[in-house]
Amino acid sequence: MADTVSILPLPPREDYRENSMWVDEQIWGHRLWDSQSPWLLFLEFLNVAEASFRNGQLLQNGNHPLLYKPYKRMYLRNILFNNEALTRVAAHFPNSNSAWDAWVEWMNTNAKGVLPRDFSYLRGRFHSFQQFVSLVGILRGSAVESEANKRWSSRFVFPFGPNALYEDLNISPAGKTSREYIYFGRTGEIMYLMLSRSKRKNELAARFASLLSGENQWNKLLALFQPEGGEDQETRANSFLPYCEHSVFDLLADDWLHVLSLELPGFDALPHLVTLGAFHVMLYQLQVSSALLCRPLNFICEVIAPRKTLVRELSASNYQENSLLSQKAVEAYLAGITGSDRWQQAKAQPSAFAACKAILEEQVRWPNDPEDYEGCSEPDALASELRRAAIARHKQHVASVHRQYGRDVGLVSKRGTNRLRYAPTDALLKTLVLANVSRRMEYKEFLDMLFTRYGFVIGEREAERVLSHEDFEKKPFQTNSNRLEQRLSSLGMLRRLSDACAYIQNPLARGQS
Repeated sequence: MADTVSILPLPPREDYRENSMWVDEQIWGHRLWDSQSPWLLFLEFLNVAEASFRNGQLLQNGNHPLLYKPYKRMYLRNILFNNEALTRVAAHFPNSNSAWDAWVEWMNTNAKGVLPRDFSYLRGRFHSFQQFVSLVGILRGSAVESEANKRWSSRFVFPFGPNALYEDLNISPAGKTSREYIYFGRTGEIMYLMLSRSKRKNELAARFASLLSGENQWNKLLALFQPEGGEDQETRANSFLPYCEHSVFDLLADDWLHVLSLELPGFDALPHLVTLGAFHVMLYQLQVSSALLCRPLNFICEVIAPRKTLVRELSASNYQENSLLSQKAVEAYLAGITGSDRWQQAKAQPSAFAACKAILEEQVRWPNDPEDYEGCSEPDALASELRRAAIARHKQHVASVHRQYGRDVGLVSKRGTNRLRYAPTDALLKTLVLANVSRRMEYKEFLDMLFTRYGFVIGEREAERVLSHEDFEKKPFQTNSNRLEQRLSSLGMLRRLSDACAYIQNPLARGQS
C-alpha cells in the first residue's frame, strides 16, 4: 500500500474561481484530465521542465507554487501547420526568388497569432525555396500523433529539444492567442510535480539537462525557422498536487532513470518514458483511491489466450472493481466530512443548516457562490446534494483516467472479447523489462517484481496471494504464466536454459550477467 503522507493545505480560493467545488482536487490534485494522451501528457511535462531548466530550477521547484513561462513559437507553428500555400507556391514558381516573394506575401497576409507578420527572415537561411519546402515536409512528418484530426494550433512537432517545445493554444478569429486546456489539461504539470517531489529528483534533473539543452542537429534545424530575439511569454500557474511525497512519485523516477541509464541512441528512450509517465499517473490515481478506501490494489493480467479462461473472467471483474475505485474514494472522502464530530456538532446547533454549509464552504469550497445558493435547507439534504454534484463532476473526466490511460499505454484491452480487462501488450511488456531489468533475472523473480512494484498478478504464486480460496485455481494461472514466458521469448527478452530455469534479459542493458 502506498502512503500518502504530508498533505498540503488548500491553495488560495481566488486562484480557482472557475472551480465549482474542490473535491477531486483535494484527493488527487489539480488536475487529472482524461483527454490527454500519453504523448501530450509528456509534451506538457517537457514544457514545464524546459521553462524550469531555463530558470535554473529543473525539478527543484516542486514544493513551491509552480510558476513557469512556456514558449508559444507562433512563427514555427504557422510555417509547419498553417501553411496551405506552401506546396502550391513551390509548384507554381520554379524560380526560387519568385517563390519566396509569393510565399512570404501569402504568409504575411494569412499567418495567425504573430505580430509583426514578417516571414522575410527565412530567405537567407536556406539555399533555396525547394530546400525550405523539403525541410518543412520532414518536420511535419515528425509531428506527434500526426494522424489525429487536431486544429493547427494544437499540433506538435517531435520534442527534439527546446526549439520544438510550445504550449497548446487557441487562436481567435482576430488572431489573438490564449491558453487552451483540451490537449494540455494540466496533468503534465501534475507529473512534473510528482517527479520534483521524488527522492531521486536530482539524478533525474541531470539526465534531462542534456535533452533540454538542445545540443543536437534537429533542435538546431528548428532554430532556423524562428526569428531572432525572444517572444512574449505568459506565466502559467495554479497547478496543485496535495502530497509532499508518495511512493508512486519515487517509482516513476526510478523507472525513468533506469530507461535513461540504458543510453539508447537518439531519441529512442522517449517512447518508453511516454508510456511509463501515463502508466504511473494512472497508478497514482488508483493508489491514492485504494489508500483512502483502505484496500489493496492489484491488476489481474491476462496474457491473451485463444479462448475464454478463468483468468480472463477474473481480470475483467478486477478491471470493473478498479474502475469504481476513484468514485468510491470521492464518496468516502465526503462521508468523512459529513460523518465527522464537527459535522454532527454543527447539526445539533439551532442554526444547523448555516453551520453545516459553512463547513462545506471551508472544506470543499461548495457551494461555489454561497451568497446566492438557492438549494435545499436541511443539512442531510445539503450533504446529499453535494454528493450528487461531486459524483457528476467526477464522472466528467477524472473517473475516466483509469480506462483511457490504461488503454493508451497498452494495459487495458478488449481484444478477443467485448469486455475490458487487463491484457498487457508486447510494447508495454518491453517497456517494463527495460525499466526494471538491469541484470539477468530469474523468470519467477520477474513475476514477483511486477507484483511487488505495480500489483500485476500473472502467475499462480501471485494469484494465490490476492484471490479468495473460492476464486483461485492454480492451473489457469500456470498456463497464463507460460503464455507470458512464450511472448517474452519471442520478443528476445527471455531465455530458457533448462526445463526448470528461465531468465529475463534486457537486450539493451550493458554488462548483464
